[in-house]
Amino acid sequence: MTTDLDIARAATLLPIQEIAARAGIPETALEPYGRHKAKIGLDFVAAQDGRPEGALVLVTGISPTPAGEGKTTTTVGLGDALNSLGTKAMIALREPSLGPCFGVKGGATGGGHAQVLPMEEINLHFTGDFHAITAANNLLAAMVDNHLYWGNELGLDARRIAWRRAIDMNDRALRAITAGLGGVPNGFPREDGFDITVASEVMAVFCLSRDLADLQDRLGRIIVGQTREGRNVTARDLKADGAMAALLRDALAPNLVQTLAGSPALVHGGPFANIAHGCNSVIATRLALRLADVVVTEAGFGADLGAEKFLDIKCRAAGLAPAACVVVATVRALKMHGGVAKAALGAEDVAAVHRGIANLARHVQNMQKFGLPVVVALNRFTSDTEAEIAAVKAAMARLGTEAILCTHWSDGAAGAEALARAVHGLIAAGSARFEPLYNDHMSLAGKIETVAREIYHAERVAIPPPVAAKLRRFEEQGFGHVPVCIAKTQYSFSADPTQLGAPEGHVLPLREVRLSAGAGFVVAIAGEIMTMPGLPRRPAAEGIGLDAQGRIEGLF
Repeated sequence: MTTDLDIARAATLLPIQEIAARAGIPETALEPYGRHKAKIGLDFVAAQDGRPEGALVLVTGISPTPAGEGKTTTTVGLGDALNSLGTKAMIALREPSLGPCFGVKGGATGGGHAQVLPMEEINLHFTGDFHAITAANNLLAAMVDNHLYWGNELGLDARRIAWRRAIDMNDRALRAITAGLGGVPNGFPREDGFDITVASEVMAVFCLSRDLADLQDRLGRIIVGQTREGRNVTARDLKADGAMAALLRDALAPNLVQTLAGSPALVHGGPFANIAHGCNSVIATRLALRLADVVVTEAGFGADLGAEKFLDIKCRAAGLAPAACVVVATVRALKMHGGVAKAALGAEDVAAVHRGIANLARHVQNMQKFGLPVVVALNRFTSDTEAEIAAVKAAMARLGTEAILCTHWSDGAAGAEALARAVHGLIAAGSARFEPLYNDHMSLAGKIETVAREIYHAERVAIPPPVAAKLRRFEEQGFGHVPVCIAKTQYSFSADPTQLGAPEGHVLPLREVRLSAGAGFVVAIAGEIMTMPGLPRRPAAEGIGLDAQGRIEGLF
């Protein structure tokens, strides 16, 4: 069986300078990392300010299942197809986290004949951006404890320190730890913990910053804890913002790579969508829009998570207005939402498809609530039958949208040409009337309740009194205007990952809220979702290694 890695290795990559030239980027603006990837200088990025911007297309999907959907693959296939039809298109993606690569989900470079390359390098260390983000996060943590050790001039209350350490790996043992053990030379013992780097506030700050000055300003606003009197203490108070910005300076330059078909792709930043805001960097998206006629970008997990946060957080912060939205689905995944076990997905079951369409329909309708024209990309598997495909097309037609069969995994750009024509038609029609779901002046609790009601179809949000009090305190401190970033399971509209399909009338249980003052949003943690994932019983890392030639095997 041919794997994604086999296809990637068989490809002949073009020199990165040639890819840059296709995008209108001069060689003098590049800082190459080998022959096939490069960073684009921030001076060149800044020089593009004021140029006309192209159309932005958001790719999202149904609630993910083990059957697979293929958002990143579709993003790449669509970008390649637009270029093949004569439209100057660029692709803007997130960088993969090591946690999923060694855990269960795999990498984030697409698949089959719709991939960004070099696949192994992007999925592992790439250009070191995540290492820089981890280092900046942990520098601040070290400076917090160092401040306590050397007299605590700012009066930080060790019981009220909110800043956590970070590592880009799934490690459940680090969720809650005790730091500072071992006596006086090692500081003051206190409770601490780790988040995965892609869920950290530094990652969010990195991805939402417009330039280096904005980056340092946002870093300075990060709240690390409080004094006994309840006064916030920031990274700027600790004089940590400058050093953190220095660690992130080179990383903030966007990364340029290529697809199998030679389309330019900017892969930069990588927040998780179930526990963070799930979109690539504002800098990369803005640059792509100024260099291309159409930019295809992806938001993580289902549209209830990545797309909602893209539209309510990133677009609000960066002043973006998408022209169209693509919702990705597969017949196999719809059958799983209709109650079919993974082992039985090969058999035709039109009734199960009809039941599972409820999940797809809700995601489509949710995107329409934002004023976006929507088209459905139906990723074809060989086991799909004509009757199953017809059921999806008919259901989408009743919603006023089109479901287009796609075969870009096997056929590359040619397999997404029909999708590209449909997207081009939506852009040309100019029917998008984008509006965020809620306004800035709504209360924080009201914003959470709006997302839960309108997007998740929850009956209500269960907010414990201490959590409600914390939300009110954020508002009293002047943060009532910020958007909310709800962290919940990606597998369901509810907080229960076993409730597939389109559950109605459920309760969203809010467990905790955190203020990300630097990023500019409030994180609301619902249900059992963790900001530090754990590895599965049989992690993907067990199958990854090197062959006799030193090449990586087992990465997917």
